[in-house]
Amino acid sequence: MSTIIQLGIVLGIMVLVHEFGHFAVAKLCGIRVETFSIGFGKRLIGFRRGDTDYRLSLLPLGGYVKMSGDNPGEAPTDPGDFNAHPRWQRVLVALAGPFANFILALGLMTGVSMLHNEVQEYISGPALTDYIPINTPVSRTGIQSGDLIVHYDTVENPTWDQVAIRSVLNLNHNIAFSYMHNGQRVDTKLFVESKGGPDNFALDRLGLIPKMQNVPVKVNALEPNMPASRAGLKPGDAIVTIDGLHLHSVPALLAYLQDQAGKPASLVVGRDGQTVPIQITPQLAEAGDGSKDYRLGFYPVQPPVKVQRLPFGKAVVASWEFNKKGSMLIVEVLKRMFTHQVSVRSLSGPIGIGQQIHEAAAMPGWMPLIGLMAYISLNLGIFNLLPVPILDGGMILFLIVESIMRRDLNQQLKERVYQVAFVCILVFAAMVIFNDITKLDLFSKVKP
Repeated sequence: MSTIIQLGIVLGIMVLVHEFGHFAVAKLCGIRVETFSIGFGKRLIGFRRGDTDYRLSLLPLGGYVKMSGDNPGEAPTDPGDFNAHPRWQRVLVALAGPFANFILALGLMTGVSMLHNEVQEYISGPALTDYIPINTPVSRTGIQSGDLIVHYDTVENPTWDQVAIRSVLNLNHNIAFSYMHNGQRVDTKLFVESKGGPDNFALDRLGLIPKMQNVPVKVNALEPNMPASRAGLKPGDAIVTIDGLHLHSVPALLAYLQDQAGKPASLVVGRDGQTVPIQITPQLAEAGDGSKDYRLGFYPVQPPVKVQRLPFGKAVVASWEFNKKGSMLIVEVLKRMFTHQVSVRSLSGPIGIGQQIHEAAAMPGWMPLIGLMAYISLNLGIFNLLPVPILDGGMILFLIVESIMRRDLNQQLKERVYQVAFVCILVFAAMVIFNDITKLDLFSKVKP
């Protein structure tokens, strides 16, 4: 129920802002707006000012704007009708909805950057590896633990954020891959393998585990009746080495334990300025996502985060860069869908979006939820600009064609195109919802 409520609130805000964009520009152009509704269905309360009925309706899932004479092909009977206005004004009205979504995304991320933006430091840092699991696609390239990735797909000197993005865009394809080993650059190819599709892909399954910090993993708390507590580990201990390896993250420790398949391990633990040797045997236990893996049984201190509180000007620039990167990623995904490089299964519908919103809301800090809202707003704006009839982009396309021809298109033709487009959108929506139902959870908690 909480997921449904969160989904309704977030999507409601997105749609409401979109419709307000249409409303504001329509008013500026002198188009008569008959209804501006928050929600759908039966009118509950409201008031009328001028020609417009401002109302609150029964289902508060977004809203809508009803303009006079806005049905396709409807002959104008009044100067205030939508179809009575010049085509360039109608194009502006159609553009205003997506533009409002872009403004919302920019405003959300500007606010986060000004108030409290927490980002894990390693994400925007060099792609330095911590541990390379055996028998993974990455291990077959010859890269070793501690090597630096200097080229990934089309990006030179990538960050871990860029590595993650380029991986998702190239699932089950070969990409250019270069790394530095002992001061020498090695240029090779990497097959971005994902047998389970985009929903089951993770960088650690590919064999890429980032170096998340420069210090050892530190114990925050112990799980009862697990190897760590039985072996004498204590909160505050730092795992300096495991079998002589210097590892710096929980994923690296977990990957090493799986490679060793439960063999006893030798730890060197930092405690109160001293080093303490500890022998420990990992235990096969629940991982928290329905699977089992070899674990020690402690909760770690989380990797360091970078907190930003930027002045307004710099916050706008940071927000612009964030949204530009997100927009370019969305456009690239759409392009790759048409060239069959990205599966339609990678798209999320209401169920998938609801899961992501719920999980983002449960994460610490505002950044996960606000960042997701900005990304959803970008998606809504770009999706509505697609040249598909019924969408804003389809209306803009028809208006541009009619402007070039200097006459209206045949009304019967337009009606048939709209009917076909409507059926296609319904089929597409059903397919995406079906994908949502068949998808597994995208997030899982990881404990060593």
